[in-house]
Amino acid sequence: MIIRQFEVGDYMVFSYVVGDEETGESLVIDPADDIQRLIEFARQHEVEIKYILNTHAHIDHIMGNAEMVRRTGAKIIIHEAESYSLSHPSFDLLDLFQAEPSPPADILVKDGDTIWVGELGLKVIHTPGHSPGSISLHLEDMVFTGDTLFVGSVGRTDLPRGSWDTLEASIRHRLFTLPDDTVVLPGHNYGPAPTSTIRQEKLTNPSLRL
Repeated sequence: MIIRQFEVGDYMVFSYVVGDEETGESLVIDPADDIQRLIEFARQHEVEIKYILNTHAHIDHIMGNAEMVRRTGAKIIIHEAESYSLSHPSFDLLDLFQAEPSPPADILVKDGDTIWVGELGLKVIHTPGHSPGSISLHLEDMVFTGDTLFVGSVGRTDLPRGSWDTLEASIRHRLFTLPDDTVVLPGHNYGPAPTSTIRQEKLTNPSLRL
């Protein structure tokens, strides 16, 4: 199994390459920028990028989708509640971020689905609050949390269709029920370290202290 975290672009976004060396397949989570770096890593490890997996449809996470699709033919996967936002972006935001619109999703998922890349299965956990269709992905002893849970903080809820109550419930009732030693792999490099654990966030995250 190959897991590699990349900080890409100008917005401290974490992209991830997840690959199965046995079958030679991989996917990229949130290819926000620096597409060449992601593709080159996959080539070096002899895994073909088959899928783009977006944790949500905010522009800073999907702005590399179009280039990745052109260069790899990868299919885009996103939660069904984010499908409209993905294919109907704000042109003001596209201009602000100097970003290219994403192609529409090829595959829509919902809570409890499993996304397979080779023999690796990423379980979809619907974790709304930052956006209605935000998802986290649970793979063995790791969870990719997108903009739901960061190291030492949480995703913002002041954007359109965000909700603090919903976000808090997603974290407490969906993510914090995972085993304590589960490694947290967030969507931005906003904390004192690039990764954490569920136990550490329960004990120290100031946004979620009881």
